[in-house]
Amino acid sequence: MNAISGQTQFITTEGGRVAFEDTGGANPVILAIPGMGDLRSEYRLIRPFLQQAGYRVVTIDARGFGETSAKWSDYSARAVGRDAVAVLKHLDAGPATILGNSFAAGSALWAAQDSPEQVNGVVMLGPIVRDLEASFVQKLSLKIGFAGPWKVGFWTMYWNSLFPTSKPADQAEVKAAITRNLREPGRMDALLAMLALSKADTAAILEQTKVPTLVVMGTKDPDFADAIEEARMLAGKLKAETMIVDGAGHYPHTEMADLVAPRILAFIDGLPRNGIKVASTAATR
Repeated sequence: MNAISGQTQFITTEGGRVAFEDTGGANPVILAIPGMGDLRSEYRLIRPFLQQAGYRVVTIDARGFGETSAKWSDYSARAVGRDAVAVLKHLDAGPATILGNSFAAGSALWAAQDSPEQVNGVVMLGPIVRDLEASFVQKLSLKIGFAGPWKVGFWTMYWNSLFPTSKPADQAEVKAAITRNLREPGRMDALLAMLALSKADTAAILEQTKVPTLVVMGTKDPDFADAIEEARMLAGKLKAETMIVDGAGHYPHTEMADLVAPRILAFIDGLPRNGIKVASTAATR
């Protein structure tokens, strides 16, 4: 399959174009945002589960990546959250549940914080929503890795390492698509800009957040010294539900979609949706 597949639609907002796919229909909406440096195809394996359960699924490319514009004046999690809300308003599709992976978990929280009428729930997948202290070796590796013409290869090698237990069958194809995308003008600059941003603003709203939230964390997520403890800490601040996925890395919803999808659906099925009844297949899941 093509890693950037489906019928692409665009909206123009804040000086750039945001690309998205929409499965269509009148069902309640789930909007999914990929992590930095990745593509909306990140949700390709979990999307069929969500559709079969009676949901309309919208996936967007984050600022800088995929078919969304490369150059923006603001690459923050909050700005990407505004893009998600802009897509929902364009489609007249809210309130929706927003899924966000890695830094985009913060985007989902910001969307709920800034536009609570558009967001009825948030699912945080491998969330990086605060500044994590890197070791000297990690800092040195990043400095060397991003210092030369090998920077795209360094990033995709790192991305590949985030699936420690089970890589999807189409992993090589998706890796090649990410590589092609990051070689386009401005996209690696966007990645470096995002990596340099502090997440202190997102960390500051964790205890203010009122939206129902599910934290999904893999036990082998290499971005955390202790992934389980990180999930517990976030759950405490957000008063969130948690799902700990044994053996999964930074992409539990891709690496183990068949395990993660039912838990996400159980969470979403219980959310308020303004009187709309979901044609859920929960009884058969």
